[in-house]
Amino acid sequence: MKKALIYSFGTGLGTGFSPVAPGTAGSTLAVLVAYFLFRGNQTYLLLSLLVCLPLGIGAASWMADQLRIPDPSIVVIDEVVGMWVALLGVAWNWKLFALAFVLFRLFDVVKPPPVRQLESLHGGLGIMLDDVMAGFYALVAVHLIGLLF
Repeated sequence: MKKALIYSFGTGLGTGFSPVAPGTAGSTLAVLVAYFLFRGNQTYLLLSLLVCLPLGIGAASWMADQLRIPDPSIVVIDEVVGMWVALLGVAWNWKLFALAFVLFRLFDVVKPPPVRQLESLHGGLGIMLDDVMAGFYALVAVHLIGLLF
């Protein structure tokens, strides 16, 4: 039972098992949850982020150890949390959510400094923190774009 719960959480309710772009699938789940369940409520978003970050570090560490893979592609809770970081303070507007999604995926894939350096941290900490930083970059970019337009 414990193993099934950790896998369900760590894989973003199974989105990490997507045969194509599991990270994008996990990010999509995060956007859909934030848009349709949280309905733009920043308190729900922040509380979920604060709960899921430490749990995600633990789940990612456990799954990496079990699978004997330093950063398993099926672990997408890092994308979920990173995407939620990117949505902090973003108005409940599908265009802004889409912009945050695209920017988060860009920063997560390109990994500008120090995103790549954070990825090298051991275990779940590195798995999670590189995506948190990519989410932060996306957050700043979305808000700057919002100021300009």
